[in-house]
Amino acid sequence: MRGLLRLSGLIDAMNEGIGKLAYWLVLVAVIVSSANAVIRYGLNTSSNAWLELQWYLFSAVFLLCAGYTFLRNEHIRIDIVLGRFSRRFQAWVDIFGILVFMFPMTILIMVLSWPMFMDSFLTNEMSSDAGGLIRWPAKLLVPVGFFLLTAQGVSELIKRIAFLTGHRDEPGEKMHSHS
Repeated sequence: MRGLLRLSGLIDAMNEGIGKLAYWLVLVAVIVSSANAVIRYGLNTSSNAWLELQWYLFSAVFLLCAGYTFLRNEHIRIDIVLGRFSRRFQAWVDIFGILVFMFPMTILIMVLSWPMFMDSFLTNEMSSDAGGLIRWPAKLLVPVGFFLLTAQGVSELIKRIAFLTGHRDEPGEKMHSHS
């Protein structure tokens, strides 16, 4: 279990680092969006590349932060109902949810999105809009984002099992907190 908890710690650190890096992407996205608005309305001109970059940045933030959000226990939950039960029961519900709902969905999305990314990459797919950007970087974000979410699911699963087997005092960071 000690080795698995180390793996969990590495996954947590990876998603923590990527999440903090993505904070800066929010700032870049706001600057790009603001510049687009000023240029479009102030100078009466527009650039498809800059508009697409704005959407790529927002996509990157949401997809790359999915694992970080799960690490921080900030995804939508049923805490109102679950909070009434013991931490052991909550851990079992989390394990069930990860195994039955999360893993099948995230793995399916990774499997289905990878060929779309590869096709886009191999053909160097371009935007259909004049002056637009290449598409593969945006398409790469989907399997990468869902990989990060799946990896965090593995980490959370390890933490819940460690808690249930007495190898950890708390099931997960901020688990079912009501603050």
